[in-house]
Amino acid sequence: MPQLFLNEKSCETTADPDRVNRATTEMFKAVIAVAKEDRQGTELVLRDTLTALQLAQGHPINKWIGTTPGTRDLWKLLLRMQTKWPHKNVFPEGETFSDIGHFHDGEPVPELGFAHLMDGIGISLPLEARWNAARLTLVQEQLMDDEDTGSVLTEVEVRHVAGVEHVASHLPWIREKAKAALRGDLTAIRTGTELWERCAGLFPHLRFLSHVEAQLRDLKQYWVHPVRKRLAEMDRAVMLWDAATQPDGPQWGSIVTPERPGRKRDHCLFTDLDGESRYFDTHLRFTPDEGRLHFRFVQETRRVHIAHIGRKLGI
Repeated sequence: MPQLFLNEKSCETTADPDRVNRATTEMFKAVIAVAKEDRQGTELVLRDTLTALQLAQGHPINKWIGTTPGTRDLWKLLLRMQTKWPHKNVFPEGETFSDIGHFHDGEPVPELGFAHLMDGIGISLPLEARWNAARLTLVQEQLMDDEDTGSVLTEVEVRHVAGVEHVASHLPWIREKAKAALRGDLTAIRTGTELWERCAGLFPHLRFLSHVEAQLRDLKQYWVHPVRKRLAEMDRAVMLWDAATQPDGPQWGSIVTPERPGRKRDHCLFTDLDGESRYFDTHLRFTPDEGRLHFRFVQETRRVHIAHIGRKLGI
């Protein structure tokens, strides 16, 4: 189910009209190559309508149509694709990504950032060498609620195409996503609401305190994949757990640590499923920075009770 986000920064150059037209044909051939692998799931995501697209300064898309043999056929295929605009129409309900930005070569590239956050593919007009890559490294800046922290900078990688030659490296991922959508399995989940609504069936060994439903439903898009990965690891760990050989509990598949005594006392007391107050000071990380999942393992029932999924408690 690839969503293709057009990198508008690649359309802001000044170039010879023939170069612009050749680059446009190259880029759109790549778009069609992706769509051929998943006709039903591929979406072209733009800032504005396709017919209003500016390919370069002073070069609207109608200057490309019909310039060389085959461009009109390409144009017809593009018009038949699923096209979404503006970007917010493909974001999870209520999400704006206003607290996070992405940069390449020091310049803002919001569309490539959206491709990363939405687990999609960025597409660029190949008029500059910097866009000639199957993957791009971006600097991600995320604003934090903690006033002392301000913002956090990290490097992230985004799938990317600017020509047909870049599509090949993404074909296994595209095909697997298409199969996953048909199966309706875990890898097709893209929003927190979808994840919550399928938790009972996907993770039979996990139980969630009542307030965790809201945390999952409101989960930021770029946290959905790491959270579902951790939940799947935990459920599998419990399923494979052998009390005789693992007396300390399951092997969780990721680093699990206890909170410090002071933080445990101040932040980790929750009302458990039976109405009793208990400490959920054991936690794992689902992102390298602030993403935390607090839980306790109940050996008697072979169930994990989860009390918190979100940012580090107390922040």
